[in-house]
Amino acid sequence: MPLPKDYLDYPHRANGFDNPHFAWEPVSERTPVCLKGGTISIATIIVPLEYFPLDPPTSPFKHPGAMQTPYPDLRHYTVRDYGNRVGVYRLMEIFRAEEVKVTFAINAEIAQRYPPLIDFIQEDGHELAGHGLSTASIHHEGLSEIDEEIIIREVREIFPNAVSWMSPARNESYRSLDLLSKHGFSINLDWEADIHPLKMKTTNGHITALPNYNELSDSKILSRQTEEVWIDQITESANYSLEIYDKEGSSAFAFTLTPYIAGQPFRIWAVREIISNLRNIDGLEIKTARDSVETFLRSQE
Repeated sequence: MPLPKDYLDYPHRANGFDNPHFAWEPVSERTPVCLKGGTISIATIIVPLEYFPLDPPTSPFKHPGAMQTPYPDLRHYTVRDYGNRVGVYRLMEIFRAEEVKVTFAINAEIAQRYPPLIDFIQEDGHELAGHGLSTASIHHEGLSEIDEEIIIREVREIFPNAVSWMSPARNESYRSLDLLSKHGFSINLDWEADIHPLKMKTTNGHITALPNYNELSDSKILSRQTEEVWIDQITESANYSLEIYDKEGSSAFAFTLTPYIAGQPFRIWAVREIISNLRNIDGLEIKTARDSVETFLRSQE
């Protein structure tokens, strides 16, 4: 059966690079960025605080991480709720003990439902980043521009001072970056296209993408590999960033610690070891997304 005539029609097809936000610029063809003060690489830890509805919508699709068994799926709902009631506090104890600051990407629903948790995070000096409304409010091309802007505006009202944004499921529409920059978000945590913060053009100025490596994140790795392998992968990534400094310059990367995954009692030791390993690497610093991006932007002034 022949393909329909419109099969190869694609409104974004054009000569050149495949998106309008940044140019084709391979690492082998650019001047390396070198940070001031002896910093070679920066690691950022992102902790997503997510609200998973017990009865999520299934149209136009079921969102990632949604409930899986017939309603009410208390088994999957409660393990996710465990992260916000127990796991996150265990992670914060480690951050405090190791004296590191991280970025909490927070659904607006979480901020509205659990204000004491937000206060607790702020008292410890961590960064708050917008993370959409909830896990069920996915940004995708099927949303109208008006509907997507309403979501972003609602999140901005809950987090009036946030500069960083991570989309639910790290999913965007073609309009997301333009709308985010329009509403004052200057850092994006959805992309992982480079080895250091990447300035991206939008219709409302620039937004900077801090590489957030899904391949290092607990939700990606720990369903398939051991905690020991996870530790090795993050540590090796950090060490390699220092090894290639003379060739590629300073770098930055982020990874996520999900409270209902990394906050389980049998994984706390692994989180503690990861952070300890990173802190003991000469030339590497652990910073929030905001501080990491600002460090790189200042070095280029």
